[in-house]
Amino acid sequence: MSPETAAIIDKIDVTLNAGGMNTINIVLAFVMFGVALGIKPHIFIEVFKKPKSVLLGMLCQLVLLPAFTFLLAVLMGNWISPMMGLGMILVASCPGGNISNFMSSLSKANIELSVSLTAISTALAVLMTPANFFLWGNLYLHTANVAAEVPTLVIPLWDVFKTIFILLGIPLTLGILCSHFLPKVADKLKKPFQWISIVFFIAMVVLSFTGNIDAFLKCVKYIFVVVFIHNLLALCIGFGMGTAFKVPFRDRRTLTIETGIQNSGLGLVLLLGTSIFTGFPPHGGMLVITAWWGIWHIISGLTVSSIFNIRDKRLNG
Repeated sequence: MSPETAAIIDKIDVTLNAGGMNTINIVLAFVMFGVALGIKPHIFIEVFKKPKSVLLGMLCQLVLLPAFTFLLAVLMGNWISPMMGLGMILVASCPGGNISNFMSSLSKANIELSVSLTAISTALAVLMTPANFFLWGNLYLHTANVAAEVPTLVIPLWDVFKTIFILLGIPLTLGILCSHFLPKVADKLKKPFQWISIVFFIAMVVLSFTGNIDAFLKCVKYIFVVVFIHNLLALCIGFGMGTAFKVPFRDRRTLTIETGIQNSGLGLVLLLGTSIFTGFPPHGGMLVITAWWGIWHIISGLTVSSIFNIRDKRLNG
């Protein structure tokens, strides 16, 4: 990638107002509610009776993905701008995305494990997201010889509280209660809630680029390649570790999806809704990488789900 292209990407200014961010949060909550409609209360007990897959999922999400992302950014060298590299590390430092639960249900994966991993990684985000970004971001800038310093990334406790209890806890609780007390209603609502949520989430991320559409179109092929490779790496980490440790195939599917789908919405909140990066060098590359992840991991998640389902049909056919 030429320096001119890198400059165009870094100058892209993605802006979401308070209403836009609130809409994204509401959509994420609907996604979680839709997934929870198929969950029974006893499933969490079953998951923690055999904690191997849970611990393996935490290793993939909290340790391996940020570390391998750092290595990938270094290997890409001048093909990406330093801000794009930091965007990759920021995404890898975020917890698993709530939409992963929906993808796990489509994949006929271990949905109980998926929900548990999402809940745990989200709860740990207050510590692990700033720690991973600061550690690997500093190492990356030092290795890339960039004259910049990564600011200390601090997630406000209220933001974490909202993420856990509003976006995850409340919809999960309401969905489980609906499934338990109103099973017929839950069955009718489950599919519509899931698909409508997916459509609206894609629409919100796309709308965030409307003010920079020309610049984005000039650079989209580079952004696509970077996010594609990065996301493929994440998916391979999850599936590879599940295979190496010989966990059940349903759990491998969950590990693949949980590692490959990150809460890029949280990344956008940190970039757009806080003063953390005020005064930082032009960081359009971080914004573009994070926002495009929000679109691409939906596409890749649906693709992986289809591959898993095709495999089932061949085995059962």
